[in-house]
Amino acid sequence: MKIGILQTGIAAEALISKHGDYPDNFKAFLQDRGFEFEVYQVINNIFPKDINECEGWLITGSRHGAYEAHDWIPPLEKFIRDLYSADIPLIGVCFGHQIIAKALGGIVEKFKGGWTVGPQVYKNEDGKEVRLNAYHQDQVISAPECATHISGNETCKNAIIIYDNKVFTMQPHPEFSNTYIRELIDARAIGLIDNDILENARNNLKDDLDAKEIANQFEAFFKRA
Repeated sequence: MKIGILQTGIAAEALISKHGDYPDNFKAFLQDRGFEFEVYQVINNIFPKDINECEGWLITGSRHGAYEAHDWIPPLEKFIRDLYSADIPLIGVCFGHQIIAKALGGIVEKFKGGWTVGPQVYKNEDGKEVRLNAYHQDQVISAPECATHISGNETCKNAIIIYDNKVFTMQPHPEFSNTYIRELIDARAIGLIDNDILENARNNLKDDLDAKEIANQFEAFFKRA
């Protein structure tokens, strides 16, 4: 199955040399699951010619805000709406989560409570919890009306959104390990994010994450299993 990765950001240079860029993170996250990948650098205005070039699509994270005036954002939003109308499976992570929500009628803003960094626990309506790493200030403040299932917590109420069997998005980064977050803090967060937040994140980067469970869910979603 061919998955198109819509790259909307560039990883920190210090991390690329060790972990690769954002698409590489997702390729590793979903390896050995029967997928092949095609990368489109949307951030450089490189778009697919057609929504059917791949059987499923994934939008990466980014340093940019979904509300910012970049020339590649309007065509990306149109591409998202076209995928949704055509019922082609789409996954979004962090910025991907936000831009999909915005394209489908939601509201994305900087969270007034500030940054969220490191392991977070999100709870479903049935009480089931998942623990994943996060790194963001922007979030989906208001979910689109077409959202059918939402998971979250006190600081991010719309953290995981499902739109029927068409779209699956999440604010946290299931592809980011504890090691990656620790190195990301060193590469990009110092001087940008409050030291107390960073210290708390570092202290929590020791517990197991539910990343494999999410990888299983992504596979099942793409394959409509």
